[in-house]
Amino acid sequence: MAQAAVRRPPGWLEWLATVDHKRIGLLYLGTTFVFFLIGGLLALVMRLQLAGPDLRLIPFALYNRLFSMHGTTMIFLVVIPALAGFGNYLVPLMIGARDMAFPRLNAFSYWLYLAGGVLMYAGIVAGVVPWDLAEAGWTGYPPLSTLRYAPGRGQDFWVLGLHLVGLSNLVGAINFIVTIATMRMRTAGMSLFRLPLFVWGVWITAFISLVAGPSLAAALTLLLLDRQFGGQHFSPPAGDPVIWQHLFWYYSHPAVYIMILPAFGIISEILPVFAQKPIFGYRAIAYSTIAIGFISFLVYGHHMFTVGMPEILDLAFATFTAVIAVPTGMKFFNWLATLWQGALRFEPPLLFALGFLTSFLIGGITGIYLGVVPIDWQVHDTYFVVGHLHSVLFGGSIFGLFAGAYYWFPKMTGRFLSRRLGALHFWLMLAGFHFTFLPTFILGLLGMQRRIATYPPGRGWEGWNGLATVGAFLIALGVLVFLVNLVVSLRRPATAPPNPWNGVTLEWFTASPPPPYNFLAVPEVRSARPLEALGLAGPGVPLRAPVTVGQWTGQPDAPMSAVLALRRRNLLWGVVLFALAAALFVTALMVAPSLH
Repeated sequence: MAQAAVRRPPGWLEWLATVDHKRIGLLYLGTTFVFFLIGGLLALVMRLQLAGPDLRLIPFALYNRLFSMHGTTMIFLVVIPALAGFGNYLVPLMIGARDMAFPRLNAFSYWLYLAGGVLMYAGIVAGVVPWDLAEAGWTGYPPLSTLRYAPGRGQDFWVLGLHLVGLSNLVGAINFIVTIATMRMRTAGMSLFRLPLFVWGVWITAFISLVAGPSLAAALTLLLLDRQFGGQHFSPPAGDPVIWQHLFWYYSHPAVYIMILPAFGIISEILPVFAQKPIFGYRAIAYSTIAIGFISFLVYGHHMFTVGMPEILDLAFATFTAVIAVPTGMKFFNWLATLWQGALRFEPPLLFALGFLTSFLIGGITGIYLGVVPIDWQVHDTYFVVGHLHSVLFGGSIFGLFAGAYYWFPKMTGRFLSRRLGALHFWLMLAGFHFTFLPTFILGLLGMQRRIATYPPGRGWEGWNGLATVGAFLIALGVLVFLVNLVVSLRRPATAPPNPWNGVTLEWFTASPPPPYNFLAVPEVRSARPLEALGLAGPGVPLRAPVTVGQWTGQPDAPMSAVLALRRRNLLWGVVLFALAAALFVTALMVAPSLH
């Protein structure tokens, strides 16, 4: 039986009730892109407000809500779940599996995420004031997030929505850990050091989420008790707001690596394909990923150098901040060695990967600066920190996500994104990124505080803020080009072959897009570059060679009728899980107003 002979049943019900990891991955990616557009619009309004001194384009209270939801959206509703979306789609394909270990739990994870994201914005329609959203920043620091200073419902919706999103991350992490760790899920020969480096990134990220996630859940629960039931966990004299910072950053600094390790994996998959040579130092990159996962829990305190911790703790956190740069630097040198003397093909995936290298490097180096206690004392809570954060998460994670989108789009849809529009998108976004965020480092050194809605003239900030505003609109223009590219490409016929880039990992062994059961049969893996070992890809094989799916003449791993019958039975479970997530959303929507 040819793999292309079995088609997905059409209809909206299958998307609603799906437990297919590929469709769930696409749901994640589509939803995160919508939230990305929302978060980007919030950022444009903020940049317009700061384009000149003493502007009053929007009320200052609304500005507080916009920057709070911008940060929350981009971190918790875009970057983390978007990388999980790529993981959902690709991990089973890369390890030769039919699906995730727990398909129904996988679907439940997505619906929890969607419910949590919508709940965070529920104050727009269910608030007590117009645009009743969270207003204490994405970090939610008490006392700003307590009922006294944030009396609206928006902060409660933020707490409850973040709880649902955190639960989604937790159950998703369990699913990834079991899927990758279980030998019977991986195809024959797929040992740990034959796993694709993207899978390594997703796996270590899942462990970080599992360990760090309960800390954020505890902080959110205590904050809700303080706001609604008279608790004093973060309010003097019985409590201390610094406790929130310990609980929050114990999750949120490891969350930086939750947002960057899968992006590291994406870059590690793309560079060798477009350099047309094996990745340099596969094991070094894998071990450095493990090292980052461990050390990530030992550096969170560098966000708190100004709270008055004992000097020994300042010294320890500063030391580990420097130490964690070592495995990250190892990756950079391995990536550069991979590019060195390679036969580079400057397709859009490689352009965004190179943009990632140059842009994330700025964030990494400035992070070392911020790990030096006296420097941190001077620039803490200034726009220098804003520049560092965006260099890591936009220059790193967002560029990595777009690199992955251009690379795997033919596999997911059977269609190519336009090369010319992709190049235009890249250059607009690269220029916009640097025009926007390089000035923020200068503004920070000039003393401009973060989270301010306006500023007086005569401080030398006007020109740099104007330049940053121009850069923000260049980024928006780049995203618009990507949207046009996406729409135009999806209207074209599906002409992508199974392996359009000459990739060497298993996802390129199946059709584009893959059938519901992924593979008719999977070959035994003999190396970390399985298709090259089979002579189907790699150096010497013509680009976009006519490799036919099923060229390897093995026996089917399971009867297709049984696989598809199980898939149909899972539809009912998908409906049940969607209904459960919807019930949690409605319950939270009813509980938040009743608490006031």
